Amino acid sequence: MSGVADRIALTGLRARGFHGVFPEERRDGQDFVTDVVVHLDVAPAAATDDLSLTVNYAEVAGAVLEVVTGEPVDLIETVAERIARSVLDSQPVAAAVDVTVHKPGAPIEADFADVAVTVSRSRP
Repeated sequence: MSGVADRIALTGLRARGFHGVFPEERRDGQDFVTDVVVHLDVAPAAATDDLSLTVNYAEVAGAVLEVVTGEPVDLIETVAERIARSVLDSQPVAAAVDVTVHKPGAPIEADFADVAVTVSRSRP
């Protein structure tokens, strides 16, 4: 990862999306649950109590919701990648981000608790 030890996490953000490879997933939609961990140095914000020097988690939540409820794609890998890029683009103090997209209602013919994809992205 980035070598930055501080993290801000937003977990369990639930939104309805229409992602999937099957027609019924695109037609009916399903809930997706997203976890985002942003890696950054929080010391400057903590020392000054200045929001502009840290991650605005309301903006992170908005970025997640925009992607999940936005244009349908086939793969949750694509959803996770788009969220990661959006967070890095919108949060200049973020050194890296881990995004996990859960698809608990995935169309699998077996008893299971969850399906999830995690991507980790950092600034070049």
